[in-house]
Amino acid sequence: MTGAPGGDGAAGGAGGSADGTGRPVVSVPTLNIANLLTISRLVLVPLFVIALFAGGTGEEDDGDVVLWRYVAAALFAIAALTDNVDGWVARKYDLITDFGKIADPIADKALIGAALVGLSVLGELPWWVTIVIAVRELGITLLRFWVIRHGVIPASRGGKAKTLAQVVAIGLFLLPLPAALDVVSWTVMIAALVLTVATGLDYVVRALRLRATSAGTTAS
Repeated sequence: MTGAPGGDGAAGGAGGSADGTGRPVVSVPTLNIANLLTISRLVLVPLFVIALFAGGTGEEDDGDVVLWRYVAAALFAIAALTDNVDGWVARKYDLITDFGKIADPIADKALIGAALVGLSVLGELPWWVTIVIAVRELGITLLRFWVIRHGVIPASRGGKAKTLAQVVAIGLFLLPLPAALDVVSWTVMIAALVLTVATGLDYVVRALRLRATSAGTTAS
């Protein structure tokens, strides 16, 4: 993910104040290519949901139904791709904005959440899987706000691997694959769940250390 506080990535950042050297900082326009990519991801979410439910479970012997599932999977893949691209563009071309910092994680969670809930509603993914991932993501978001005044926790390799595993796992569940490949879909989903829980616990530990370090510095 790209630009959230606490390090899930970002198309986020800067204003037009002095940088401490007396030189003015060039203002970054909110309407830039990085933020447009983030907005496009938000726009794709409802389109993805429509295509997902138009395709039903993807198991019916109906060419149109199966086609809709491929459309849903394609929209999900395109939206997930913008998640990587917008952050890269923002960092490379100095297009970090406060809008991006807020919108990027919202777009990420909207996409993943819509896919998980949609698959669970259709009966293709157990609700407990959706709940585990949703609780982790919501909990970490609240934790970020809890420690934000003490500092920002950078994204870890585990967090990036978690995101990739979730995207791949959801993509496999979205595709109308033969039943024989269910074991592959579930293997990737279980790996995503393990990474989701493990990185969540790691973030809690790092957040507590950050607060303790900050409190110690303030006291001294």
